[in-house]
Amino acid sequence: MKLTLIAIGSRGDVQPIVALGCGLLDVGYAVRIVTLESFEPLVRGQGLEFFPVKGDAQALTNEMMLAGMKGNGLNIFSMYRGIMRTFGAITRSYQETLAADALCDTDAILSQLPGGFYGYDLAEALHVPYIALSVIPQEITGAWPLSLLPMQFSLGQWYNRLTYYFGQQLAWHPFRQPINAFRRQLGLPPASFWWGNMRRMKRERTPVIQGFSQWVIPRQPEWGSHVHTTGYWLLDESGWKPPEDLLSFLDAGEPPVFIGFGSMPVPEPQKTTALIVEALKESGKRGIVHAGWAKLGSTELPDTVFLLDYAPYAWLFPRMSAVVHHGGSGTTGLALRSGAPSMVIPFTADQPFWGARTHALGVGPVPILFSSLTVDNLAQAIRTMGDSTGMQRQAVHLHKLIAEENGVQRAVEVIQSCLPI
Repeated sequence: MKLTLIAIGSRGDVQPIVALGCGLLDVGYAVRIVTLESFEPLVRGQGLEFFPVKGDAQALTNEMMLAGMKGNGLNIFSMYRGIMRTFGAITRSYQETLAADALCDTDAILSQLPGGFYGYDLAEALHVPYIALSVIPQEITGAWPLSLLPMQFSLGQWYNRLTYYFGQQLAWHPFRQPINAFRRQLGLPPASFWWGNMRRMKRERTPVIQGFSQWVIPRQPEWGSHVHTTGYWLLDESGWKPPEDLLSFLDAGEPPVFIGFGSMPVPEPQKTTALIVEALKESGKRGIVHAGWAKLGSTELPDTVFLLDYAPYAWLFPRMSAVVHHGGSGTTGLALRSGAPSMVIPFTADQPFWGARTHALGVGPVPILFSSLTVDNLAQAIRTMGDSTGMQRQAVHLHKLIAEENGVQRAVEVIQSCLPI
């Protein structure tokens, strides 16, 4: 059986889908990954078939983020316009790619695009099953507001549920015309004016597989039995070998603090690097600074700070005394799994949600928005993580719970029950 997995976004969006694809390949499925062409080495390096969507993930993210930056801050309305402009610009690529004759050779479509965009339509046209994949909570619940909205406060169950309907409208209407054009190309009638395919998928109880931990996002009874929470989808990078200079730095003193912003760009990398170095100095801690897409480390660093190009977070984070990161869903999962206290410095989208969850779970301080980051508040947060024995104990406890999960294996079992080979 041949499965087509669709994943569009940053590395944090794509890598978990690649990990899932590897698990499916191991049990006998033929697996094709449809993603941005810049991820070809990642996909092919795991022995998976690759099918490109035109576009560079880093360039798109940089354009989207920096268009919304006002000084060091992020204006949410500018950010939304940036999302519409950058991702809207590649809707033609979606349409051209997903209508390609080569993709007709598939027995099922699995996609992490929200609302079933494009993937559900293609599955309908090909008369094959569709499964929704998600690494962030998107199912309607009264327990918390939609993770993709920046307003992470609750006014009760009614308000929380309302945020999901609001978010669905924000997501659907800018893409309604191109998706309906895609449906016409496939010989399908237009989707619902107000809801696209979202209500239809809910009515049909389309399977949803969530790639995060039940100990981080508890299962909600209102989701229904077609929604499965499996644990994180982690890519096996056991073949990676750490460079000698990194090993030497780790051996040279107490476990350092990791600080990195992953796929998030910053408008002034040198200024941000200097802020991080000064905060580490004030807190009395050694640090590992991940250059990332922010291009940190563009200034001379002291011997107590190591500039990291790349290391698998699953290997690196357990060796840290604390982890400070941007709050991407995958990075958050690896930080919570590490056994070390962690804190989120959110920029946008679901990152404030993961910051709030990290704090609510008792494993990290209150998140600090990147727009509000200073030497003093970062240094204080680092000291808090180093001094709080309660926070450290809770981080170890959560690590033990998450480490017992095998998210890829569980997700593969769910898929096997839906799509027997």
